[in-house]
Amino acid sequence: MAVRGRCTKVLPSELNKVCPERGDDPTMHPRKMSDFEVVPNLQQSSSSVSKSRRKAHFPTGSNEKENLISWIPENIRKKECTYFVESSQTSDSGRIVCECGYLREQHLEDAAKPPIFLGKEWDSSRHIQEMPTDAFGDIHFTGLGQKMGKYVRVSSDTPPRVIYHLMTQHWGLDAPNLLISVTGGAKNFIMKPRLKNIFRQGLVKVAQTTGAWIITGGSHTGVMKQVGEAVRDFILSCSHKEGEIVTIGIATWGTVYNRESLICPMGGFPAEYILDEENQGSLSCLDSNHSHFILVDDGTHGRYGVEIPLRTRLEKFISEQTKTIYNAITNGTPCVIVEGSGRVADVIAQVASLPVPKITIALIQKKLSVLFHDTYELFTEGKLVEWTKKIQDIVRSRQLLTVFREGKYGQQDVDVAILQALFKASRNQDHFGRENWDHQLKLAVAWNRVDIARSEIFTDDHEWKPTDLHPVMAAALISNKPEFVKLFLEQGVRLKEFVTWDTLVYLYDNMAPSCMFHSKLQKVLLDEREHTAGSKMPRIQLHHVSQVLRELLGCSTQPLYPKPKHIDQPRLSIPVPHIKLNVQGSSLRSLYKRSAGRVTFTVDPVRDLLIWAVVQNRKELGEIIWAQSQDCMAAALACSKILKELAKEEEDTDTTDDMLALAEQYEHKAIGVFTDCYRKDEERAQKLLTRVSEAWGKTTCLQLALEAKNMNFVSHGGVQAFLTKVWWGKMCVDNGLWRVIACMLFFPLLYTSLITFREKRVQPMGCLTRLQAFFTAPVVIFHMNILSYFTFLLLFAYVLMVDFQPLPSWREYLIYFWLFSLVCEETRQLLYDPDEFGVVKKASLYFKDFWNKLDICAILVFITGLTCRLIPSTLYPGRIILSLAFIIFCLRLMHIFTVSKTLGPKIIIVKRMMKDVFFFLFLLAVWVVSFGVAKQAILIHNEERVEWLFRGVVYHSYLTIFGQIPSYIDGVNFNIDQCSPNGTDPYKPKCPETNEDNKKPIFPEWLTVILLCLYLLFTNILLLNLLIAMFNYTFQQVQEHTDQIWKFQRHDLIEEYHGRPPAPPPFILLNHLQILVRRGLLRRPATHHKQLKEKLEKNEEAALLSWERYLKENYLQHQQCQEKQNTEQKIRDIAQRVDLLAELLDLDRVKSTGLVEQRLVSLEDQVHQSAQALRWIMKALQGNDFSSGEDMPPVGFSKASEMKEVDLEGKPEESQPLYHVLARNLLYPGSHTPRFPVPDEKVPWEVDFPLYNPPAYSADHKDMAVQDPFSPSLDSLLKINYNTMDGLIDRQSFHGLYAVQDGLPLNPMGRTGLQGRGRLRCFGPNHALHPIVTRWRRNLDGSIIRKSLKKMLEVLVAQYPLSDVWALPGGSLEPGETLPLKLKWILRREFWPQFQNLLKQGTEIHKGYLDDPRNTDNAWVETVAISVHFNNQNDVEMKRLNSFLQGCDPELCIRWQVLDKRIPLHANHKELLHKVSTLLGAYY
Repeated sequence: MAVRGRCTKVLPSELNKVCPERGDDPTMHPRKMSDFEVVPNLQQSSSSVSKSRRKAHFPTGSNEKENLISWIPENIRKKECTYFVESSQTSDSGRIVCECGYLREQHLEDAAKPPIFLGKEWDSSRHIQEMPTDAFGDIHFTGLGQKMGKYVRVSSDTPPRVIYHLMTQHWGLDAPNLLISVTGGAKNFIMKPRLKNIFRQGLVKVAQTTGAWIITGGSHTGVMKQVGEAVRDFILSCSHKEGEIVTIGIATWGTVYNRESLICPMGGFPAEYILDEENQGSLSCLDSNHSHFILVDDGTHGRYGVEIPLRTRLEKFISEQTKTIYNAITNGTPCVIVEGSGRVADVIAQVASLPVPKITIALIQKKLSVLFHDTYELFTEGKLVEWTKKIQDIVRSRQLLTVFREGKYGQQDVDVAILQALFKASRNQDHFGRENWDHQLKLAVAWNRVDIARSEIFTDDHEWKPTDLHPVMAAALISNKPEFVKLFLEQGVRLKEFVTWDTLVYLYDNMAPSCMFHSKLQKVLLDEREHTAGSKMPRIQLHHVSQVLRELLGCSTQPLYPKPKHIDQPRLSIPVPHIKLNVQGSSLRSLYKRSAGRVTFTVDPVRDLLIWAVVQNRKELGEIIWAQSQDCMAAALACSKILKELAKEEEDTDTTDDMLALAEQYEHKAIGVFTDCYRKDEERAQKLLTRVSEAWGKTTCLQLALEAKNMNFVSHGGVQAFLTKVWWGKMCVDNGLWRVIACMLFFPLLYTSLITFREKRVQPMGCLTRLQAFFTAPVVIFHMNILSYFTFLLLFAYVLMVDFQPLPSWREYLIYFWLFSLVCEETRQLLYDPDEFGVVKKASLYFKDFWNKLDICAILVFITGLTCRLIPSTLYPGRIILSLAFIIFCLRLMHIFTVSKTLGPKIIIVKRMMKDVFFFLFLLAVWVVSFGVAKQAILIHNEERVEWLFRGVVYHSYLTIFGQIPSYIDGVNFNIDQCSPNGTDPYKPKCPETNEDNKKPIFPEWLTVILLCLYLLFTNILLLNLLIAMFNYTFQQVQEHTDQIWKFQRHDLIEEYHGRPPAPPPFILLNHLQILVRRGLLRRPATHHKQLKEKLEKNEEAALLSWERYLKENYLQHQQCQEKQNTEQKIRDIAQRVDLLAELLDLDRVKSTGLVEQRLVSLEDQVHQSAQALRWIMKALQGNDFSSGEDMPPVGFSKASEMKEVDLEGKPEESQPLYHVLARNLLYPGSHTPRFPVPDEKVPWEVDFPLYNPPAYSADHKDMAVQDPFSPSLDSLLKINYNTMDGLIDRQSFHGLYAVQDGLPLNPMGRTGLQGRGRLRCFGPNHALHPIVTRWRRNLDGSIIRKSLKKMLEVLVAQYPLSDVWALPGGSLEPGETLPLKLKWILRREFWPQFQNLLKQGTEIHKGYLDDPRNTDNAWVETVAISVHFNNQNDVEMKRLNSFLQGCDPELCIRWQVLDKRIPLHANHKELLHKVSTLLGAYY
């Protein structure tokens, strides 16, 4: 968007400020900002008002209602007719009405009385009076649900500031970041359905993403209805918060149907309004989908368009905006024409590609007859001329015009067309700074159009400082725009400078509330508030984030962000840019200011941003940031761990699946980088596994992978090779296991070549280090512990079965001693803390291991059995408990077998199947208990013995599954001797119910048999087969990943024996004694083995990380190549290339056609010139009597202007206009007088123009001593002497004699649409002088700056009060003066003669007519432009000029400005600068 704030007055210290000549500026009215328009006209603008956040609530509260009732009548008025004058027209019902359109009874009582002083003719200025408004409040559309809005009836003369105050202060609307004014057809508005959808969706997208106000006509018809329906559809599809779109309808009160229901002197809260389209007639109903209505009243009825002036002023108050495309283009507003929307928009779209001379009255008449076929007869000849002139001016400003065609920018990309228009206007707009590009970039981020940002904003013409992009970088991060983040990183944003402590706090403050991490943070804050007993929720700080991250990463990591001693308030000030971006006039750079104090930077900014993105499950953003990381492998593994932990707590299944999938992707990234590293250098790759990462909580990559259970990573060949190396210690990994066992049994074999070692220092024979290296290897320790454990179990079994005496034997004492050594080892594992985790954390880690729990269980059971065994009375129970302990000790053998590649996976399968059995028992118990209870109740009567109840219900039913069917269940094999009739025999079950006579069972055998069959059917066939299927599924599932699972669990065993003392139990007590002495007596800290965790030196670590980053780049490039080789990607690429090729072919066809047409035109021109030359030759020959006229052959004549119109897409090369353009602007500057429209073809006086009837205007300059008469009808006009010196006034033109008609001179360049002298002081030529003072632009070292191989100039310019446009320091010459008054006020008096000498030495670059907006038919400006160039930077005259510049007005600014085509000067001044740059061969 072409938004310009006020020009900043920053001047060199050597320049002063000057007073301007106030009457000579052609544009006295300031233009604060530009805005935007689309046809249907989308006018967008910035607002410089306050950003207070207030919400409008419906209905209005009691206090707000009272304020509104008192404020509105005092400040807002309505209009009513006070004099009834009968009109010649009648109402729709045939009744007599007043000239104002109202009936007699609708007037005031005094209005019908005979007038005394009012006059007989009705005059709106006298007969309509203002009075307090009587219609305001809340409007409720009945029959359409709870649709509420605000409305007010206002006078057409209401100041815009009052209405704006009402909307922002009393209606509670937020100040708009953007103003979208939609204009178009109200009646007979027809738009294609597909184009309608495109327009509606694009419009609402623009409004919703920028916090805009949409302003329309407010009626339920035409384009206003389309806008309302678009807003309605958007609100229905969005949440309440997202669906807040302010839609303001500005309509004419006199054209609103059923407006009587809105009249309520004390305010309608609410006023019931019925939308009745059937009976509205020529009036219009209000649209129910608008949120606010401003009903403009001028005291008349049924007259449309009354609201336009007030709407114009209101929009101008907010954004300096006017109502039409023409005025938008005139004010420098970029416009988007929606082709296919009908009416004038289609006319402009069809002629936009034509050269301006081709746009004639006949062509516009033809287009209007086609597009306005229903109402074409209403167009008068004058209207055709006016429209032709406006369309010519619109097309002349091609840089501000964009035609949106369906399919050109995408089916639903009206926003793309808008951005294209903004950027195209920005490229051509005049400005000094780059503030407007900040706004365009913010809009591009808001609309997520990175493609346009790349092509339009980040070009070679504009250089961006990385710090300028920090605010939009934060906006892109928070609004999840990964492509923009990538773009900003490519443009040089350094994360080390961007990511600070305060920035992170700001980012975490603006996390998505639906994020699981946000919920966990809130819990931490709640806990802190409860802990501190405070009532206020604490602010998010990084130590809160660190607390949550430590829960996610595991207890093995240290806090990433330490808790500060003093928590300072954050110093960063950035507005929340979620969806609605702030598009105020101020620069984005001002929104990212930090305090003057020290800025705290983080340790690893890439890590911090990566965590912030990952915890919100932002895949694309995380990938972009991860690509920037240095410790990339640890980062990927940490992200995988975080995502897996968050997925466990996430309730949404889709989000959980996404998190798990993303965690797997990060694991694959770590595997890919490690694979490349391992292929390059195995040793350095394995160092990456065990390197202590300071950035990730002083943990290692291997530890992170284990914490995250990344089996694919741990099972990688490189990781397994490292674990194997650790497993074998200092020995070579190719030593056979039998050699190790042989050396264990007979250690002198170590001094032979049977065992080889990796390190050369242990290779020599007789070296004691060989013995130490062998017995400290984990593989040796493991096998020695196996041998020790088997010995313990054999001795334990022997004691239990053979040698269990009342008094323990020496073997039993040996077992107790052995167990004591095992207890000491478990205690060491529990308390040994080389990483300084703390006792609690170490204990939690210890008890997480299943085998540790089994060890504790076995030891406790053994101690219990030992206690009972030592008591004589419980000797036997003690032996039983010890036997159970033996079983548990035997189960511990499975852990030992996990090291085996064959048995290890099988043990895993057994563990999984035990879980299946556990869940299967729930199903089995249902059938066993149900059948057992039913059987027991049918067969046995009142069995009171609990043990036999359990046997009958559970035990017998369970055995029945395996074929042990009770013999008495069917009565055939019933034997009364096998049971107890009364249940008194404790060793026999109670007999079933029998016949007292023959002792035969009397229970229903048929029922019990059926129950038995059903029971066996469901248990034996169904449930047991289900269990088998579950086992089979578990087996298949584990079998597929057996290798990975085994390799993953293998690490635990290797780590355990890597840190275990070398001696096996019970000799391990010696090692424990050594540890006790070293830690307890000598106070030496615990040390961990460097093979699994190693802290590197800084230089070595930096080199290692650089190497890893280099290989990561190779990995990413390889991934990109693979993606390109993917079949689907190839298909997409081919499709894009085909589309591009088709576009190029179409463009080439158009270009070739245009080239042929251009050649034909050139050929016709040459033929025309040849024909003219031949005609001249023939006439010359005929004049000399060489031949008679009758014999002269005819010569063909063809005008190039008669060639066929070529409608080419794109920008035709425009030559210089043939006639003046600025002098024909429809609104004369500094007045409200409109010019008569003069199309290009009617400019020359020679062309007949019967309709030409220009208004007359001559300003009265009271501050000018010499000026021509104010009225052209005075006799004094006859005293003026034209084409000569008239006293001190020079009325001679540089172009020779000019024509004088009816006492008034005629502009030599043709018609302008205005008679009189306008704001000029004299009729005829008004002479001016414009000195153009330039110098070369230089670097600090004095060298001349070049651009496009050309030298760059600086020109002296000035800015005068009440204008934001800069100008050359010159102007009109007073009669008898040689220097302009403006120049004299800029320069000190003593420098005037020297400056005149400079002008004499300068080069005249222009002398003649100047196309000035102040020119009229009878007065015009002619100037002399002189170039004064200082070639040397040490020029004495230039230094003297700078020293003699002065100022008498603080509002005036003078500066040296870089000269290029975008310098913000008057258009005619820029033409002079272009000539200077061409003269000096400089860049323009």
